Amino acid sequence: MAEIATVARPYAEAAFRTALEARDLAGWSGALALAGAIAAEGRMADLLANPRLSRARKLEFFFSVGGDKFPPAVRNLVTLLVDGHRASLLPEIAMQFDALKRTHESVLKARIVSARPLADAERDDLVASLARKYDRRIEATVEIDASLIGGARVHVGDEVIHA
Repeated sequence: MAEIATVARPYAEAAFRTALEARDLAGWSGALALAGAIAAEGRMADLLANPRLSRARKLEFFFSVGGDKFPPAVRNLVTLLVDGHRASLLPEIAMQFDALKRTHESVLKARIVSARPLADAERDDLVASLARKYDRRIEATVEIDASLIGGARVHVGDEVIHA
């Protein structure tokens, strides 16, 4: 896995720089997430890895799924990766791009695992508390785990907070 991350990193960094220059981080993020999801889908992954299919056919199939949701620069990146037999890197590139985007925007991801569904006010209070603690904006996802006796477990980066 470390090898995939290492090989994908220069592509993610180049895509991030390009998106910054174009002032389109959100557009690039969405397009790369879509490209990563398409490339990760089982049948598409098999198709992209098939040496008997021409580059043109692979690109035709890939872009037929995404339609016109890819800006020209993202299309160029996908084409470059397909040409270099590296389309399988797309999910990792999208993931690394989003990590760079979150860092640039001072956003932390938090995963809140609760014993019961949280009321909106409870969730908002918890997110506000985390934002104060880390002095950053928080993107939170909430999951329910009935096996917890009570309270919540909050994952922020490699830190786990039990509440």
